[in-house]
Amino acid sequence: GLCLLVLRLFIGVHVFLVSCALPDSVLRRFIVRVMCSVLGLFVRQSDPRLRDVNVRVYIANHVTQFDHNVINLLTSCNTPALNGAPGFICWSRGFMELGVTGSRAELVDSLKVYSSHRGNPPLLLFPEEAATNGRAGLLRFSSWPFSILDVVQPVALQVQRPLITVSVADSSWITELLWTFFVPFTVYQVRWMPSVPRRAEELSEDFALRVQELLAMELGVVSTRLTAADKTEHMKRLRHTSLLPFAPGSQPLAARPRMPLSLTGVAPEDVRITAMAQRVKEVLPHVPLEVIRIDLAQTNCVDTTIANLLEGRVPFFPESKEAGPDLPAPSTSQAAAASGIQGSVAVPSSKPATKQFAKSPVERHLSLQERKRALYDYARR
Repeated sequence: GLCLLVLRLFIGVHVFLVSCALPDSVLRRFIVRVMCSVLGLFVRQSDPRLRDVNVRVYIANHVTQFDHNVINLLTSCNTPALNGAPGFICWSRGFMELGVTGSRAELVDSLKVYSSHRGNPPLLLFPEEAATNGRAGLLRFSSWPFSILDVVQPVALQVQRPLITVSVADSSWITELLWTFFVPFTVYQVRWMPSVPRRAEELSEDFALRVQELLAMELGVVSTRLTAADKTEHMKRLRHTSLLPFAPGSQPLAARPRMPLSLTGVAPEDVRITAMAQRVKEVLPHVPLEVIRIDLAQTNCVDTTIANLLEGRVPFFPESKEAGPDLPAPSTSQAAAASGIQGSVAVPSSKPATKQFAKSPVERHLSLQERKRALYDYARR
């Protein structure tokens, strides 16, 4: 692997120079595609006749940081740079700079102007806005790519690689490039699907959802409602959870969470479970603490335990409204602060409105989001 990495680094420089020197044409794409096979990047396409030359917007699922480069080896297309600072790195990676740094509405207007010129190559857009491994499901499609034109063509992309996983969350594009050079080969399978027109009076959100369902069925995965923001939040929680098994001296004294005196001399694993249980108890104060600890010992995740308790997968008898003995009583300063702001700020109750949750997962999710927003607002105040 190291020998391949060093050899392909030198070859990769030649591939970059050739792609910059030659104009965009069938000959350039053929030469670069052959040179990329030496780098271990093999591109296959099925049903190339389905590619509609009149379509100006391609919609693809996002697997790796180089999906736009791979599809550009098959047909001429441009992908606008949405993240990252413009400059040489952005241009060298094959992104198109529009000079738009404002809202999504300004970006859509700029892309509409770009697509109105027939001489420009088609747009290749990734509505997921974040890369996944492509094995479980699709992230929820953003609606703005479907506001540009009324006809889009979905492109199903699958990537296979031996020994090493294809896409790792929170990994930079440089790391992914080095792993691509390290492994023997990486196979990209591109499947063109029939173009999809917008229905009469169909909203962009509904149009995006319909194309997402078609792509999910083609790939054999689930069409989820998780967004790129949910993935970012999940990665933050994973990084935070990895810091929970703290060791003495690993954090400043002020940054360490307070532990009850009864935890002195307890094993670190028990301390960590107790700290996680207190976090769950703050969200669901009516759930017995022992039930929370038992489920945390199995899941080892605060979010999973909260979901299990909310959805009824863990049976329990709700506690009374009085605070249990395991919960610390509020201090005098906290009580004074709370009484001082009661006249100007409505203090949200940490207890849920009802102990019987709605049967619909959507209603439960909305209720959870409302409680989270209330807690965030109270914490900011």
